[in-house]
Amino acid sequence: MSGGVQQAVIMVGGKGTRLRPLTETVPKPMLPVMGVPCLEYVIRSLIDSGVKEIILACGYRSDIISDFIGDGSKFGADISFAYEEEPAGTAGSVKLLQDRLDETFLVASGDVLADVYIQEMVECHRRGGCAVTMALTRVDNPTEFGIVGLDDKGNVERFREKPPPEEVFSDLVNAGIYILDRSVMDRVPEGAMYDFSRDLFPDVLSNGLGIRGHVLQGFWMDIGRPSDLLRANILKAEAVGGKGHSHIMEGVALRDVSVSSSVIHPGVRADTCIIERSVVLDGATIGEGSHIVDSIIGRGVDIGRGCKLRGVVLADGDSVPDGHVSETW
Repeated sequence: MSGGVQQAVIMVGGKGTRLRPLTETVPKPMLPVMGVPCLEYVIRSLIDSGVKEIILACGYRSDIISDFIGDGSKFGADISFAYEEEPAGTAGSVKLLQDRLDETFLVASGDVLADVYIQEMVECHRRGGCAVTMALTRVDNPTEFGIVGLDDKGNVERFREKPPPEEVFSDLVNAGIYILDRSVMDRVPEGAMYDFSRDLFPDVLSNGLGIRGHVLQGFWMDIGRPSDLLRANILKAEAVGGKGHSHIMEGVALRDVSVSSSVIHPGVRADTCIIERSVVLDGATIGEGSHIVDSIIGRGVDIGRGCKLRGVVLADGDSVPDGHVSETW
């Protein structure tokens, strides 16, 4: 990618509180989509776009992330780590890296799946003459995100983080991917909890430095909630095999099991049951006569016979007694 951005920072430090109990043992970027950690999709997308150097801004459960990445050789890129001693916020975590940053660099969230053509964003950034270019996407429910209003030149004129329904003015939202000039990090205070959306971007706008908006055209999805993670898995599975397709990995023992729109991980054992629109993680067992719908079943979970579970999220190692029926059934 001649003339493009060569360096990216991926933010992987959050605790993923909305994804509990799944994140009690695994950091959010390591949660799997079709058996692959979300973080790996992000890394490979950046490398495919020509990024040569990646810095992972780590915090919560960073040991799991560093063990997975290793020396980075399996990705074919220069991957290094930076660690927060105390939570610093999204912008604060990048501020800690300021002396390592290129003049222009990219920031991405480690929990966002997106089709991003970095060269297009770079060209947008250079045309716009702004300190920041923000990737945007359209969503049905903007109240879950930072919403953005653009002027007729494509520059951000309004920004509102997670507004109530009556204050929604746009269906365009912050997609969690930015190109920044290093100088803008001078506006982030040292040693403070400081966020891109809540703090830095309003400051940039109010001081006339400008934020350019770049609307993504392809797939975009974050995995901030269990329902998002579940939907991402189902969409990825159906993208491979069509509507209703399930992705069943090696080492699975299913006997007389009906499976649709689901992802089943290695070591799962199930007998005479139904699994619909669900993710069943490594080593879980599902007893005879059970019916699992719209659920995420953690690693090593033991579900008894005759259970009816709909819309549940079970932590690693949970146990469900015979005949249990979830409240949402």
